Amino acid sequence: MKMGRKITGGKYHSLKKKRLYERKGQARIVKLGKEKKKSLRTRGGNIKSIMLSAEIANIYNKKTKKSKKAKITNVLETPSNKFLARQNILVKGAIIETEAGKAKITNRPSQEGNVQAELLN
Repeated sequence: MKMGRKITGGKYHSLKKKRLYERKGQARIVKLGKEKKKSLRTRGGNIKSIMLSAEIANIYNKKTKKSKKAKITNVLETPSNKFLARQNILVKGAIIETEAGKAKITNRPSQEGNVQAELLN
């Protein structure tokens, strides 16, 4: 039988609607480009700074244990979805090409308002 149906063919009806706090928010896509940020009011009246586009990443080098800022030139690959790399979308786990070399994004730019990355090689 089709999903969401009883063995007799009847439909299952949900017991309640989603509350406002249970609903999904609008998808925030961080693109490669001139830096653009936005502030959102969150639950409890707090303010969250989100990123809409970025061109600079904070690169951490494991060997020297130091970090520096570097300009992002390209998104090479994204393990979660190969189409995101084609569109130069920055997500956690994406491998980016910077002036310092290849780096892997370690945070969620859409949630935190900056791009943190770890140098590969």
